[in-house]
This record gives sequence, C-alpha cells and structure tokens, in this order.
Amino acid sequence: MKPIVLCALLLGATSLAPAQAPAPKIQALIVTGQNGHDWRASTPVLRSILEATGKFEVRVTEEFRGAGPETLAPYDVVILNYYESRKPELRWGERAETALVNYVRGGKGLVVYHFAMAAFDGWPEFEKMCGGNWRPNNGHHSARHDFTVQIKDTDHPITRGLEASYPQANDELYANLRWQPEGSYHVLATAWDDHALYRPNEKQAVPGPGLNQPMLWTVNYGKGRVFVTALGHDPDAMKSTVFTTTLARGTEWAARP
Repeated sequence: MKPIVLCALLLGATSLAPAQAPAPKIQALIVTGQNGHDWRASTPVLRSILEATGKFEVRVTEEFRGAGPETLAPYDVVILNYYESRKPELRWGERAETALVNYVRGGKGLVVYHFAMAAFDGWPEFEKMCGGNWRPNNGHHSARHDFTVQIKDTDHPITRGLEASYPQANDELYANLRWQPEGSYHVLATAWDDHALYRPNEKQAVPGPGLNQPMLWTVNYGKGRVFVTALGHDPDAMKSTVFTTTLARGTEWAARP
C-alpha cells in the first residue's frame, strides 16, 4: 500500500466518532390480575405495544398484594391494569399501597389504563395520582361506538406532532368521572359524548346535547409523573393509532421525568 493512502486511512480512522452505546431500556412493570374488564386479553396487548418500540423491557405481575418498595425498585414505570371490584380482600394492603405512593412521589412513573381508574374507591392518594376516577354516581358511558379523539395540547411530548383528531372505533367513551380540583391534572385529548346515544333510562351528568370529555390526561404527583388513558376497552379498541401511539409515548414520558 502506498504511504499516502495508508496515512489517509489512518487519519480517517482517528476522525471517526466513538460508537454511541444504546440507551438502556425503560424497565416497566404491568400490575394486573383482577379487573372488571378482560385483563387476560388486554395485558399482552399493552406489553406488545411497548416492546414493539424497542425502548421498553416489560414484566407482568398478577399478584401485587403484599408487595413493597423492593418490588418496585427495579422499575422506572408501573402500568396499572387492575380493578379490585370493591372487594376488600383484593385490596393490595397498606404496605403495597404505601410503596406505590412513595414510588411515584419519589420520581417514578405510573400509567393508569382504562378501567383501572375505577380501582380503590376511598383511597385519596390514588385518586390524586389519577386526577379523575370512575366512582359510584360518577362514571358512565353509552353503548360502544365509533367516535373522534380531539388532540387539545399539540405541544406536549406525548401528543406533539400528532394530527388534530383521530378515529377511535367501537370503544367506550367514559363520561362524568369524579375529578380532582381543576389545575391538578392536564388534559391532552377529549371526545364528544353524544347524549343522544344513551338509552332513555340512563341518567345524564349534565343537560344538553353532549359534552366534551377528557380521554387522555397527565398528573404531576410529587416528583413523579402519571399518564392516564380512558381509551382501549379491549384488544380491538387497542389497535387504533391514537391508542398505541399515546400509550407508548405516555409510558415513556412518565418513566423519564
């Protein structure tokens, strides 16, 4: 090899930037095992959506009763797909519930998926983390139907760059939740709850033809972040672009304060 060529090769080699190590994967834990909805069908979909991004390593637990801070320590974010059906024996217990509160308050992430917002009636700190909850006399929906999700905050990391609206096919549109004080949660997207779709004997929360209802929102809780999605009743409803995109983005946002 001619000296000038060898010199050029050596110079080129020294100018190469060192290879960047891949970012460590976000460690995520799905907590499930009880729900009024089909958690056995929805949990694998949640896991698949996150793992398909290449950013997450996901594990699942179907028994969180008796857990403690050591259970949560390896994880950056918890995804909650759990509803105890108001059965005291299915509550996690003081140790596990305190562990989750301290985990989020201390700077970790929480994602509340669909009917998990109905869990733990009477647990004030859980309700503060959720921002809005399905509660007795607060929470209803008309029959499943197609509706449009309107993005209201186009500058948030979860929704930035998305279209102004997205179709959501054959899903439940949650309405009349019990909300925490205004300003304690931030609405990212809404959908129009058409009161004409309710049966005559179904009570309306407010009079009139309908009302825009929050579908996606966030909560800052202590040093931690919470993302809540009311969408995605079952695997079919979890296929939409708006659900898969915001679930992945929302989980990442919650995990990386």
